[in-house]
Amino acid sequence: MRAIVDCNSFYCSCERLFRPNLQDRPVVVLSNNDGCIISRSDEAKALGVEMAGPYFKAKPMIEKHNVATFSSNYNLYGDLSWRVMETLRMLLPPGCVEVYSVDESFLDLSHIPAEELQAFSIHLRETVEQWTGIKVSVGVAPTKVLSKVANRLSKKNKEATNCVLVLDTPRKIEQALQRTPVEDVWGVGYQYATKLYRFNINTAYDLSLKDVAWANTHLGGVTGARLVRELKGVESIQMFDELINKKMIATTRMFGSPVRELGDIKEAIATYTSRAAEKLRRQHGAANTISVFVVPKELSHTTRFRHGPTISSFTVLPMATSITHELIKPAVALVDHLFENGRLYKKAGVMLSGIVPDESIQGNLFTAPSENKNRLLMSMIDNVNFAMRNDVLKFAASGTSRNWKMQQNLRSPRYTTRWEELYEIK
Repeated sequence: MRAIVDCNSFYCSCERLFRPNLQDRPVVVLSNNDGCIISRSDEAKALGVEMAGPYFKAKPMIEKHNVATFSSNYNLYGDLSWRVMETLRMLLPPGCVEVYSVDESFLDLSHIPAEELQAFSIHLRETVEQWTGIKVSVGVAPTKVLSKVANRLSKKNKEATNCVLVLDTPRKIEQALQRTPVEDVWGVGYQYATKLYRFNINTAYDLSLKDVAWANTHLGGVTGARLVRELKGVESIQMFDELINKKMIATTRMFGSPVRELGDIKEAIATYTSRAAEKLRRQHGAANTISVFVVPKELSHTTRFRHGPTISSFTVLPMATSITHELIKPAVALVDHLFENGRLYKKAGVMLSGIVPDESIQGNLFTAPSENKNRLLMSMIDNVNFAMRNDVLKFAASGTSRNWKMQQNLRSPRYTTRWEELYEIK
């Protein structure tokens, strides 16, 4: 059996954890630059606050109903996510937890006897809530897709299910599929849902009745066939080991406000490169390719889209590296080729690829070896920044004023990762 543990309105739950007075009050969390609503508590959903809706449009309703509003606090969310996943790892044998996203994990429960699945799932939910303060829902079924169906239904009626639903019989699975619209099936996007409706396939149960050959033809080939088999209870999406070593590392951000100066964009790219290099060193890797992109904001009010096309370029390095200044130099040089004077830019990013283990880098016969000294410097910078936070040590290319920095005007304190922002009890 497979299970998925999903944190309930995760970002809102994180905000409530240190603010008990918000437990029954509607809460929303905003996206980067406080642009859109990306998390809503059940109370906010009941008010009709739309997911992914622009904040400025929802603001009158939010103010009318005294909805608590927060900017995204990724330091807090990331730390609490780690605590939830570590709790699950402590409750299960090694290799039975697959972290799927910041607030979801798939579990392998094949070692749990069928008659104990319900009790064990409740134990998981209660332990995670007791140890971390984050409420979760648990869906259990023979396959990953069916466990997602179970999880969705466990959340739809929290009082009846107690946030736990186990689909362990054909009858329970059939009833659950009949109650699930086809667009809510994991792996069915908007375009495929529209296509399935034209075939008079309205529910997950309707889709489960189709044969694999039909899905292979009409639902994206192998992926669609695998989805239908999963709905039939045949495991086709395996559990995977956690991806510790990434093959590509990216750091991208929206600017706090559109920028037009070359210097500002270079500062942003240098900062994003530093962040990506830190992630690269954390997995003991080195990159031989660096890509940079910028997204201009269209100035014309008649255009349908507010953003212009993404403009990008890349360079292959002479030797794979994880040294920050060796990555900043070519990254900043790429900006000169991408920048167009007079345009406004809304977003930029850096991607590192061609990643290899840092111990297997081919040496250069014609240059003096300085790798050990540079590694020691990077290790010192990483240690100081980890201990002191806020990029206490940074390269001059990253700038000091940072006019482009992302806006977080409503951010709560970073209670668990900053000494100066620890929760105070009076």
